Amino acid sequence: MHCGFLCRFLWLWPYLFYAEAAPIQKVQDDTKTLIKTIVTRINDISHTRSVSSKQRVTGLDFIPGLHPILSLSRMDQTLAVYQQILTSLPSGNVLQISNDLENLRDLLHLLASSNSCPFPRTRSLKTLEGLDDALEASLYSTEVVVLSRLQGSLQDMLQQLDFSPGC
Repeated sequence: MHCGFLCRFLWLWPYLFYAEAAPIQKVQDDTKTLIKTIVTRINDISHTRSVSSKQRVTGLDFIPGLHPILSLSRMDQTLAVYQQILTSLPSGNVLQISNDLENLRDLLHLLASSNSCPFPRTRSLKTLEGLDDALEASLYSTEVVVLSRLQGSLQDMLQQLDFSPGC
């Protein structure tokens, strides 16, 4: 037996490889679980069931719609916009959802770094054109549309995570 250290290392290699893959799968599972939690929180807000996420509402064009194919960076950008809108809403219903979006963005960044995706953290966004006017004109409708579209976007993201989205 002249192989000594090399043989022991080769014997351990499959275990080391498996140990590296487990955290990435855990992050992806945590991401999916958090998305499901946010969708459940939105469902628990009773007035969000009254509007379709595909419905167009005049003056609310700044709210992201549904995107069939989402990359990790596009998911982060979309969540950043929703987070900015939610923090502008005075309703207490959306505070926890906004915090959850921040955590979800952090998980997406972990997934991106594990895939060697070099996208930077979305910094402060420009003030969304029309947000203040929409909030002033109809706070309730804005909240309903935002939460409805967010829910649709999250469900799209959940499906995309099953296919290991690109950068």
